[in-house]
Amino acid sequence: MARRPHRPARPARTPHSPSAPSPVSPSAASPCPCGRPAPYGECCGRYHVGPATAPTAEALMRSRYSAFVVLDAPYLLRTWDPATRPDGLELDPTTRWTGLEILDTTEGTAFHTTGTVTFRASYTQQGHPGALHERSRFTRHDGAWVYADGTYLD
Repeated sequence: MARRPHRPARPARTPHSPSAPSPVSPSAASPCPCGRPAPYGECCGRYHVGPATAPTAEALMRSRYSAFVVLDAPYLLRTWDPATRPDGLELDPTTRWTGLEILDTTEGTAFHTTGTVTFRASYTQQGHPGALHERSRFTRHDGAWVYADGTYLD
């Protein structure tokens, strides 16, 4: 998922205060936020804690969505192509990602070096529902899938 200058899909992190919601921290046995039927620890969680890496562009997309849910900025930066990766990433703990729908994938398997994943991610921010619709581009870096960039779709 990329940044969109005119829509606060990923607003800056605000300092945590007692009145702010705490980050979501699923247990290994919790349902995975990405929507797959496997528990978090067997699904995206294993990529978040390493050393396993996502085997496909879609698996990386799902794990990055889950990282937004659990506010895992280090994982998001680690899985971002160094050529397009920002210096830092602060996530807003008041944004609640509520669902991921994979709409299309092209290439992005073990036999490819690039791939795209088109998705819609639902969220609420300050009580207002929204959706991020993006076609993300993935590439391989040192043998692992990384997020390169994305195009916002309406």
